[in-house]
Amino acid sequence: MNRLRRTLDGETGRPVLVLVEGPAGFGKSRLVRCLTTAPWAARTPREVWACGAGEPPALPAGDGPLLLVAEDLHRARERDRAWLREVLEGARPGLAAVVTYRPEELPEPGLPLGTPPPHYPPHLSVRRHRLRPWTADDVRGFAAEALGRRCTPEAVARLHERSAGVPQVVTDLVEALRDKPDAQWYTPADVDAAGVPVRLADLVLGRTAALTEHHRPVVWAAAVLERPATDTELIAVASLGAGEGRTALGAALASGLLVETADGRYRLICPLATQALHQVLPGPLRARLHGRAADALGARQPASWPELARHRRAAGRVRSWLRAVERAADQAHALGESARYQEAIGLLEQAMASPLVSPQARARLAPVLARSAVDGLRSDQTVEALQRVVRDDTLPAAVRGEIRLDLGLLMVNQVGGEDGRAVLERAAAELREERPALAARAMCALASPRWPGTGADVHEKWLRAAGRAAADSGDEAARAAVATARVTLATMRGDPRGWALLDDLPTTSTDAQARRHAARGLCNAADAAVWLGQYERAEKLLAEGVELSVTSGSPFTEHTALGARLTLDWMRGRWQGLAERCETFVAATFDMPLISSDGRLVLGLLALAQGEWGRAVSWLSGERGTAPEYVSPSQAATMSGALIRRELARDEVANAAAEAHTAWEKVARKGIWAWAAELAPWAVEATARAGRVPQARSMVEDFAAGLDGVDAPGARAALTWSRAALAETTGQACEAAALYREAGAAYAALGRPYARALTAECAGRCALTARDGGPDSTAAELASCVEEFTRLGATWDAARTRALLRVHGPAPERRPNGRPAYGDQLSPREREVAQLAGSGLTNREIAATLHLSPRTVEQHVARAMRKLNLASRQQLAEPGGGI
Repeated sequence: MNRLRRTLDGETGRPVLVLVEGPAGFGKSRLVRCLTTAPWAARTPREVWACGAGEPPALPAGDGPLLLVAEDLHRARERDRAWLREVLEGARPGLAAVVTYRPEELPEPGLPLGTPPPHYPPHLSVRRHRLRPWTADDVRGFAAEALGRRCTPEAVARLHERSAGVPQVVTDLVEALRDKPDAQWYTPADVDAAGVPVRLADLVLGRTAALTEHHRPVVWAAAVLERPATDTELIAVASLGAGEGRTALGAALASGLLVETADGRYRLICPLATQALHQVLPGPLRARLHGRAADALGARQPASWPELARHRRAAGRVRSWLRAVERAADQAHALGESARYQEAIGLLEQAMASPLVSPQARARLAPVLARSAVDGLRSDQTVEALQRVVRDDTLPAAVRGEIRLDLGLLMVNQVGGEDGRAVLERAAAELREERPALAARAMCALASPRWPGTGADVHEKWLRAAGRAAADSGDEAARAAVATARVTLATMRGDPRGWALLDDLPTTSTDAQARRHAARGLCNAADAAVWLGQYERAEKLLAEGVELSVTSGSPFTEHTALGARLTLDWMRGRWQGLAERCETFVAATFDMPLISSDGRLVLGLLALAQGEWGRAVSWLSGERGTAPEYVSPSQAATMSGALIRRELARDEVANAAAEAHTAWEKVARKGIWAWAAELAPWAVEATARAGRVPQARSMVEDFAAGLDGVDAPGARAALTWSRAALAETTGQACEAAALYREAGAAYAALGRPYARALTAECAGRCALTARDGGPDSTAAELASCVEEFTRLGATWDAARTRALLRVHGPAPERRPNGRPAYGDQLSPREREVAQLAGSGLTNREIAATLHLSPRTVEQHVARAMRKLNLASRQQLAEPGGGI
């Protein structure tokens, strides 16, 4: 529109015409609104005319700038077009004309101004602007503006897919989603539930009705086929002769109902249009169309089994439908693609739930569904279907055991809880004699140390039993499962010999299931390395594990690795954009709590560091957090450590000590002490501050003994930190400062900046207490901590350390008498207090952080609210709160 602007601004007297062409719903009216409200257009005379509604406007005389907008030219009468042709043929200097129309509704295709076309004068600049569908990025930007970060990437992708990028359809769908303001996340299911927008349904059904009776079948055929089809396929499904079919196809294209794709196929204007037509097609007619679609698509090579399954089912061809479902599952396993897995699982679930399927057929399909679901992502329908099957006593015990195995794995991986363990134990017993390979798989799952409340010796027992069962079976996949279980247990316990076991993983096996086990082994070892503090090794293993998970077709394993990467990024201080990445991950996996727990944990830890204590508790143990039955022992210990730290900061020592006692018992029961690394310093401090010094000392000793022979540098740094905390709480400030510095050096060597800054802050605090070292060097140490906290975005930590510097640091240079005059601006202290108040801290909590009295904090908050013209304390947290 630059030419329009230059014309109206008088930069050139040359008139301009812009023909704005776009199908219904492509945003012509929106463009006109933007154009007429633009500053460069608003200051000039303008006439906006809706063609076909009233007489043409009377244009002002003279040659000055004039903006003429003619909307919906396709609705104009012939005399209206004649008037517009006359205006354009005699275009005066300063005229900027914009004409919008739907190309599919023009009386003369391709000629918006009708026949004969106008004789445009040489001095008139003529441009055509074709509106295009929104790209995926356009839809993402619009959804983000309207719905915020609650709209998951998967929901955005579904919005784009269902709407085909038609702007009005996207807008209507987003408006429907906004009618659910309490939704925590918007998902693809929410997009599907929004249904067909009324505008779209009216447009599609109205244009279909406007076609002749003989031309409508080609539109129905496109609706049934759903995906782009050739003209031959459309005509065959419509059951039309070649000549009549081509005529019908031409009419459907001219009406704008069908569009041609880049590869010469044809489809309806958007997928939701198919749904609008499906809803009004009579059942018998719809079944006949689906039958003809199955016949037409059966000739395609390679066959699309999911499509064939859908059409055969809708046509009522039960036996051929089930054959296609099984072939679709086989195809998904062979190709190992996540999307194909989920598609196959959906088809199998439909079959298992259908009353048309015999018990014998369901028994045949159940193992196929179970095998697909274990490697795919969560589906509650699958769990329910398999639970129904294993209750069928008519099935042979071995078949029931096989299905029970996959049900148990599915429950453990994607549902969590003790129920899954009981199912696996029963499956192992049922399968041991007749199906030892499958029994080994169940035992390997029971050997995983991630089970809460079970000691490592129990996992060792199951691992030995799995090894014997795999050896008896001679099955390659069973041996791979045992190799993975050995790697998992050894590396998670911190056994230095565990890393050599990685060489036993069959990463290049020709057996697809063996490769999936190997991918799981790599990802489990990567997760172990994260919690042990072996971060470089973790980076390497995560990359290898994700790649093998993708190529072998194991989306569940891939997502566990992506979750571990979030934890690794938190530990290594890669906090830029981390909260957004975690929220995206949690939104994408919100119905798989075992996987999403990594993202929820990191969001809680970030919120704590930023002083958002309410959000921190919500993510760690509240409504947004992961239920205890889905949390691994390492995550549970870390969550407890964060909650203890919060209680200590609030001076709720009794609460902190109680949490420490419960969490420490869980770690002791599990016996994998490396997992106490993020808990121990805070648990020891809380216990000692509660007056239980002998117990705190015993905790340090148990921690040290548990790390004997364990390759866990992160836990060893935490052990030194724990000793420092014990020394500080027992009055040994000099020794504590030295130990804190030793821990800080260890964290610096590991590349953990946040832990290093926390221990350096503690060292500075102890040095000030003991008057150990020069005040200038201690102040420099604390100032460095403030810089690190600020760089990371740890608002609360930075404020606390600045307060420590003010209270205990060297005397500042004398400044002139009198308080600095800030007027209506916030003072540095008011800004600091307001920031913490906005994050949710109480006056007492802010006072403890900043070493102020609660009364002083109250005054700072009141002044900040008055200066910012805020009515409530909560508004300090809002984007427009001014801080």
